[in-house]
Amino acid sequence: MATHELLLDPTGTDEAGQESTLSPRPVTLTGLRIGLLDNTKPNATLLLEEIGAELQRRHGAGETRLYTKDYFGTPATDELLQRIADECDVVITAVGDCGSCSAATVADGILLERAGVPTVSITSDSFLMSGRAMAAVQGFPGFDFHAVAHPMASLTAEQVRERALAALPDVLRILGVED
Repeated sequence: MATHELLLDPTGTDEAGQESTLSPRPVTLTGLRIGLLDNTKPNATLLLEEIGAELQRRHGAGETRLYTKDYFGTPATDELLQRIADECDVVITAVGDCGSCSAATVADGILLERAGVPTVSITSDSFLMSGRAMAAVQGFPGFDFHAVAHPMASLTAEQVRERALAALPDVLRILGVED
């Protein structure tokens, strides 16, 4: 018996698959559960935890929940995405600091948005094109994400904190929350 696999058009030119609608934005983070999706790249956990802590401190966000992907270069599994969607109100996913992980980080954000969870994907500025290419391939060429300054992996804890603080205005803007 033959099996069939769904194929993704890598050109991103299927206009029927184009979308530009995001999940409903929360307006405020007060009391909301913040999901932090770590892709296992060096300093991703620290960056996400710093952002989560600032969202709690400055915006009254509720608890943060850290999730870790199996592999940085592919999107999160359906099971993990569903678990995050069930347990969190908003998500931040990071960090794309190479071509494949940037693309996968953006794909994770789009998949979570499709699951109804407002999401911010974070890549590094050296890999903006990889992130944009994945957004187009996923049928969401206008998907907005944040790019931190490259590199991330070799930074000290204080430098990661500085990047997290610099990311906050875009994180809030993408989530639709006023600063």
